[in-house]
Amino acid sequence: MSEQEKLQPTDAATRHLVRRLIDEPDRWALFLDIDGTLLDLATTPDAIQVPLSLPADLAAVSGRLGGALALVTGRSLSYADGLFAPHRFPIAGLHGAEFRAADGATSVVAQTPGFDALKRRLVEETAWMEGVLIEDKGAAVAAHYRLAPAYDTALEKIMRDFAEAAGPAWVLQPGKMVFEIRPSRADKGEAVASYLEQPPFLGRLPVAVGDDLTDESMFALANARGGQSIRVGSLSTATCALAKSSSPSAIRSALATIGAAGARKEVAAS
Repeated sequence: MSEQEKLQPTDAATRHLVRRLIDEPDRWALFLDIDGTLLDLATTPDAIQVPLSLPADLAAVSGRLGGALALVTGRSLSYADGLFAPHRFPIAGLHGAEFRAADGATSVVAQTPGFDALKRRLVEETAWMEGVLIEDKGAAVAAHYRLAPAYDTALEKIMRDFAEAAGPAWVLQPGKMVFEIRPSRADKGEAVASYLEQPPFLGRLPVAVGDDLTDESMFALANARGGQSIRVGSLSTATCALAKSSSPSAIRSALATIGAAGARKEVAAS
């Protein structure tokens, strides 16, 4: 099998994505979740692996789209930057609570002493749950139970109680084997809408790609704006996404193909 054949996307959604972004790069803006979309999920949040070629492929696609590519993630902005260094993309971190525009301007929801104290109490409250991992994200906190699925119901109750105790500025966000308490004003759909109001996203149709409940709001936004939405992986729950892609590897193959096609066109035009 040739290198080009290895890059060919293997499902309809990613093939359509490739055609759109290669044939009409000035028409589309691309919004990508990270975990479960660009990267394969792992047993713990820090165990994910970033394929060596992925940062450069993302940069190539961003260049192809005139910079109209953003990462929209539950990860913190600083953590996401570390994953794809040395490249720095527009990123909406913590579901939009941290926001870096294409021009580099950044806004961040500040941590509060009260929320910091709540996170410490959460660690103490869940200490007996072997396998449950508490991830401190700064202005958000996540409880992962992929290694301890039996605690699903008990952990959800604890997290719901803590979200109520945090007050109206925070909300409980369920996800794949995780419960997260995040700023209530943070929403991936609103983050995408904010990007679409500023260059180089302005005037483009959004393509939103994600894998989880947290991505449904950006799917809905993309659909409402006449764009495209792609849900990655198995559809264990209802989704408003208009298309399905089989896996993160299929999305990575699509990005590699788009980036390579853009490079060939630049060479041909020079």
